[in-house]
Amino acid sequence: MPNFAQIGNDLYTGKRSIDFIGRQKTWYAVSAVLIALALVGIFARGLNFGIEFRGGSEYRISGVSSTQGYEDKARAAISQAGIPGNIVTTVIGGSSVRVQTEDAGDKNDAAKAALAQGFGVGSTNVSASLIGPSWGQSVSSKAIQALVVFLILVALVMAAYFRTWKMAVAGLVALIHDLIITVGVYALFGFEITPSSMIGFLTILGYSLYDTVVVFDKVRENTAEAFLTRRLTYTQAANLAVNQTLVRSINTTVVALLPIAAILVVGFTLLGPGTLLDLSLALFVGIGVGAYSSIFIATPLLVDLRRSETAVKDLDKAALRGQSRETAPAAAARVTKGRPAARTGATAVQPTGVGGGRLATDRSDPTYRSDPTDRSAQSEPAGPTGRSDAAELPEPPGVSEGARASSSGREVHKWASSGPRNQPRRPPKSKR
Repeated sequence: MPNFAQIGNDLYTGKRSIDFIGRQKTWYAVSAVLIALALVGIFARGLNFGIEFRGGSEYRISGVSSTQGYEDKARAAISQAGIPGNIVTTVIGGSSVRVQTEDAGDKNDAAKAALAQGFGVGSTNVSASLIGPSWGQSVSSKAIQALVVFLILVALVMAAYFRTWKMAVAGLVALIHDLIITVGVYALFGFEITPSSMIGFLTILGYSLYDTVVVFDKVRENTAEAFLTRRLTYTQAANLAVNQTLVRSINTTVVALLPIAAILVVGFTLLGPGTLLDLSLALFVGIGVGAYSSIFIATPLLVDLRRSETAVKDLDKAALRGQSRETAPAAAARVTKGRPAARTGATAVQPTGVGGGRLATDRSDPTYRSDPTDRSAQSEPAGPTGRSDAAELPEPPGVSEGARASSSGREVHKWASSGPRNQPRRPPKSKR
């Protein structure tokens, strides 16, 4: 089972990395498909606006003893009254039922009587109200105005905070991306758009903006350090920032989606259509899409927008040169690491003397001359057996035969082969 804490730590330190920026074409293609499907749903199927936007009649039945099968009862009563069109039925407060229909007109009284009979309540327990389409048009225009003002303020704040308009553009593109896909999901599946849904659409922009700002803040920090140190390219620094904030984005999204998913399950299975269900559905879709756009769309788009800048080009060239210089010695070391070391025995080394002649490597040779640069041949005293007195010491571990041969071919003391010999001892510290 994978250790998610270790994976998150590896992503933050750069030991493990996902190439988000290098695969931006893949993410763009996925988003293009999703946006195309959303636009098909919006313009081909159309949006299913609620009664608040298209107008109609609303009936509330209070004091209902049993809400079991309330949808079938409401549908049968409205059909009996002769009112065509879609019917939306909701249980409110456990003992009240709300029924929304098309404009009843002169059939309003017949609908009230049929509903009272169907639910077994008195006629005074059924109230009726008429909702005109002008109210829905007013709500729609105000929502569009709020959206435009919100996007303008977001662009100004992001441009001032990050000190570059390109981050603001990337953030706005991510927001519009989230909004189009969320509305497209409503259109494709035929979910009803109510004022609660409109509130949810505006709320998800805040969630998406939050995730994007968190990632962009880390991108700014990493790229600023890259401009100072010249060790990473702009793309590498931005990709590292996305990896470092990936776990945080996932945790934030999961924590936000779990309670919303619980509300959706309860709403679909127990409560039925209503304000809570409409709001939670918009939030669930929007938060999921917003997390996707913050990671896969906003930062790759920012890198593409800044790739043509002169400063970014100079940074990329300097970083790539530095990385090539760092990797060249490492590659050479890997090549020479597997080669066997040359042995320096008496028969293998023929050093050259000071006068240019070759030195004999055997003391019995009449032409033998010691190498003046060979300190081991000058300072090592001979013992009674013709060898060094220290030769009787035990051989240290890891010392090969070749390591005990000097450059003149004469055997070197086994302890001196790994370092200088006859170093003076430090005088003992005075006890007084």
